[in-house]
Amino acid sequence: MLKTVNRVLLGLLGLGLFALGGGVLLGALDLPHRWDFGLPGWWPFRGPDDVVLGPEGRTRWRDEGWWWPTVIAVLAVLLILLLWWLLAQRRRRLGGVLVHSGDGAAARLDGRTLEDVIEEEAQALDGVSRAHVRLTGRSTAPAARVRLLLEPHADPARTLGRLSRETLAHARDSAGLDSLPSKVRLKEVRHHAQRTA
Repeated sequence: MLKTVNRVLLGLLGLGLFALGGGVLLGALDLPHRWDFGLPGWWPFRGPDDVVLGPEGRTRWRDEGWWWPTVIAVLAVLLILLLWWLLAQRRRRLGGVLVHSGDGAAARLDGRTLEDVIEEEAQALDGVSRAHVRLTGRSTAPAARVRLLLEPHADPARTLGRLSRETLAHARDSAGLDSLPSKVRLKEVRHHAQRTA
């Protein structure tokens, strides 16, 4: 759904900019006079000396009481829509994973449940203080984002190897997935210095 909305919005924006740019180019190159064709009466750019918005257009509604509240309201709505669109671009948590049972039927495994299982198994690894897992992607091709908080004594390479070979492999096999691409971020627990007497 998000991809479709993005494509439609970007297509409309691109089409509008293309039409505006083409209209300005028509007037700037004086093509209506050179190629002998007419423009609609409302068309603002008729020749190379015309501007996009002349003095009368800029000052036309300035003295009206409704002008500035309308401009501010339209800009505020536009800003809210753009912020919503920007926030919608963030990767969303995967609601479920399709599991093929082998008999032609498919079951849906809750995404949060699978995240919890991966987190618990990752936290059981030696040297891991805390784990956070988020599944993204499509229900037929999920991907995992894993953040591990390591104790100071932990060996990052060994922990990463066990996470890949054991924890993520168990999750992949139990869900019947061909692959489970993963991004792992490791961070060390910070301990404050202790004062000795």
